[in-house]
Amino acid sequence: MPHPLVTANELAALLNDASSGGAPVRVLDVRWSLGGPAGLPLYREGHIPGAVYVDLDTELARHGEPQEGRHPLPAAADFQAAARGWGLNDGDTVVVYDDWNSLAAGRAWWLLRYMGASDVRVLDGALSAWTTAGHPLAVGADDMTSVVPGAITLSAGHEPVLSADDAASLPANGVLLDARAGERYRGETEPIDPRAGHIPGAISAPTSANLDDAGRFLDPDTLRERYEALGVSVDRAVGVYCGSGVTAAHDALALTVAGFRPALFPGSWSAWANQPERPVATGATP
Repeated sequence: MPHPLVTANELAALLNDASSGGAPVRVLDVRWSLGGPAGLPLYREGHIPGAVYVDLDTELARHGEPQEGRHPLPAAADFQAAARGWGLNDGDTVVVYDDWNSLAAGRAWWLLRYMGASDVRVLDGALSAWTTAGHPLAVGADDMTSVVPGAITLSAGHEPVLSADDAASLPANGVLLDARAGERYRGETEPIDPRAGHIPGAISAPTSANLDDAGRFLDPDTLRERYEALGVSVDRAVGVYCGSGVTAAHDALALTVAGFRPALFPGSWSAWANQPERPVATGATP
C-alpha cells in the first residue's frame, strides 16, 4: 500500500508529471468542519488546481436513524456513483485535503480505502501546507464543471469496521481508542449527542496529539510510541471511534502511518449514545 501521506511538494511533482502524460492524479477538496463555514464557497475562493469539491455530509455519509449515528457510511453503489462523478478511475492516485487539520480528509481517505480504492493519500499539513510551500490556488468552479466522469469500481469491506457490539467487547482482549477531545471522553461536556461519557473500557486518544505545531502528522516512530503507550501493539486488535465516525479516521490514519491496522466504529459515540441499553462510563479512566 502506498504511504498514506504526501507532502505539498510531492503532490506538486505528481501533478506536474500527470500533466506531462504520466499517471493520473485526482485531487479532492474535502473542506468541512462541524458548525463551521460551508466548504463549497471556500473551494470557489481558492483550491488546489484541478481539485474537485467533495461534500462530506452528502457524499461521504448518508442520512440514517439516530441509533446509526450522525454520519453513517454511504451505500457502496451511491459512493461509487459519487466517486465516478469526481472523475475517479481504477488505479488512479487520489489525494485528499481539507483546511481542518486533515480531520475531514481523513474520513475521505478511510472511506475510499474501505470501498477499495488502491492508492489514496492525504495532503500532510492540509491546504496551508500547499500555500506555505508557494504553490498556486485556482478560483471558481471550472475544475468541477469540466470533470470527465470516471469508471472506478468500488465495493464495501476493504478496511475493518466495528459494530456497536464489537466495540463493547473489544477492550476485553484489545484496545479501543476514543478520538474525541478529553473533556468529551470524560463526560464533562457533550454539545451534540444525548449522553455524555465514553464506551466502557475505551482509552482517550485525542486526534490533536497526532500532529505537530504546523498541523503535520508526527513521524511514524513518534506516532508508534504514542500508541504503544496507550496499549496498542501489533499482536492486539485495535479499534477507534469518535463522535460520529469522522475524526476517528484521523486516529486510524495515524495508526496506519505508525504501522498498525485499526478497525473503525462508523457509528461511534453518536450511535452508542442513541442506544439507551448501552452503558456509559465517565471520568478520566477507561
